[in-house]
Amino acid sequence: MTSIPMLDRSSIRQTNIHWLMGQAGVDTVEALYAWTIADKARFWQVMSDRLNLSFKTSPKTTLDATNLEMPQWFPGASLNIVDSCFQSPHEARAILSSDEAGHEQTVSWAELAGRVRQFSMGLVRAGHQPGDRIGIFMSLNIEAVIAYLGIIHSGCVAVTVADSFAASEISARLHLAGVTRVVTQSHVLRAGKYLELFERLKVAGGPAAVVVITKAGAESELRSEDTVWEDFLNAGEASESCPRAPHDANTILFSSGTTGAPKAIIWDHTTPVKSAVDGHLHHDIRPGDVVCWPTNLGWMMGPWLLYAAFMNRASVALYDGAPHTAGFGQFVQKSGVTMLGVVPSLVAAWRAAGCMQACDWSRIRAFSSTGECSNAGDMAWLSALGGGAPVIEYCGGTEVGGGYISGTVVQQFEPGAFTTPAFGTEMVLLDEEGRETDNGEVFLVPPAIGLSRELINADHHAVYYEGTPFRKAGEILRRHGDRIERRQDGYYVAHGRVDDCMNLGGIKVSSAQLESVVSGTEGLRESAAVAVPPPGGGPGLLIFFVVGQPGFSRTPDQWRQEMQHRIREGLNPLFKIHEVVVVDKLPRTASNKVTRRILRKNYEENVK
Repeated sequence: MTSIPMLDRSSIRQTNIHWLMGQAGVDTVEALYAWTIADKARFWQVMSDRLNLSFKTSPKTTLDATNLEMPQWFPGASLNIVDSCFQSPHEARAILSSDEAGHEQTVSWAELAGRVRQFSMGLVRAGHQPGDRIGIFMSLNIEAVIAYLGIIHSGCVAVTVADSFAASEISARLHLAGVTRVVTQSHVLRAGKYLELFERLKVAGGPAAVVVITKAGAESELRSEDTVWEDFLNAGEASESCPRAPHDANTILFSSGTTGAPKAIIWDHTTPVKSAVDGHLHHDIRPGDVVCWPTNLGWMMGPWLLYAAFMNRASVALYDGAPHTAGFGQFVQKSGVTMLGVVPSLVAAWRAAGCMQACDWSRIRAFSSTGECSNAGDMAWLSALGGGAPVIEYCGGTEVGGGYISGTVVQQFEPGAFTTPAFGTEMVLLDEEGRETDNGEVFLVPPAIGLSRELINADHHAVYYEGTPFRKAGEILRRHGDRIERRQDGYYVAHGRVDDCMNLGGIKVSSAQLESVVSGTEGLRESAAVAVPPPGGGPGLLIFFVVGQPGFSRTPDQWRQEMQHRIREGLNPLFKIHEVVVVDKLPRTASNKVTRRILRKNYEENVK
């Protein structure tokens, strides 16, 4: 086990967690977590006060949990969550931005607020009513932030679609959500090339669009119903945000859709409180900090980034370009980023390429990693790159509004491991018989702010609650689907999704466990383990797909021998690798998750 020393006492006293310990009268993280779930209403009230949550009409109470599946947060209140994003000094920086061409821009809080009000008024002048669904199909740049907050400010609902999707996927999402107008841009610049966005929207049959022109001459491609960004913002400024009920929708997000149609998940005006509290406590975001997370509004970490930073009075650093380049690293350095978010595959790419070695990331107090199971070696390397800053493992989901398990900056950091369930969000681990265990499927215990209440295209109860066991009298459990192990030393490790588990010789093991054990194999860049049924039936055959480091050569049998040795010594000698298949890259979803389903299908078809 590799561990990094925790903060000294003086530094701990400056953290947000230390403040909350004082409020709770406790002196350990374990006791603090117990306090946050013993009286959830009290915890979320304390944190709402800490964030200075802005209400137009004050709530009667914090929580009405009469119906645990559909609890009422802040009943009787009216608010618009955008108001809680603008509490920093007007002259301070809200956004720091750069693109691949080196064009830099800084936006103050006063400037950002003014442009958000302008966009909000543009929607009103265009005839949109509260509740209308407005799409965003853009990279995460300044205009995207303005549009996102402006849509919600007006009382409309933002429907976010990742800029990597093909026309057919764009069309499916816009149609599913009932989008009546879309905000987009003509092109994005990636690796020196202009990629068309607006053209893809047209092919998708998208509705009238507000278009940011990012390449000379692109305005000539607009349709008669489309509007140039600058013209749309010339409608004046809205004076106030539109009041909404706490559980009115503000954002519709889509799951990655690796199997069938993607789930359309609704965030309401309370969901951002979860994002902001996780940012406050687990990531220790403070006023004046600079937060950077290369992502997109089409994935939950895009809205999460804005709420976690802005509601904690921190700035956001946006790099409109490819994050695997040295240019991104220099942007992080120049912007003075204090909290940097990553996905594990991005860190692996940095480490393999050596492109961040010359960067000075000494201002970073913490990293955070989400989206995949982390490789401990990569996370130790990342921590060292930041002068020993901890990497906060963060696992949750779109339907959680943040994380259910994470880490903190005040606990001893072990690369690739979690240190605590998320504050205010209770979880249990159950085996296949519904008994509590130290290695099992994650079930969440409602209520908690952030937990979804509605799906547009599916029965929410059937997806999350139907058939789940009861933990205690009257206490329902909510299905999540991850597999987590709680070790004897108190740390937690993720083993992927339950549906990524396989049965090898009567023993169940997750793909993530197998991949983690072989991750130290010389020359290995990444791998994916799947089980396929043999011809004629019988126990599943273990197949590994491997991607080697550039310039490293090894035969499939040599890979198999080395990896088999590691599995025998580090996991279980009964797990036998049937075959290793060397590939150039692993198939991934648009959110960068490995699609083992495709690997399994392709292998079975080739064998036949």
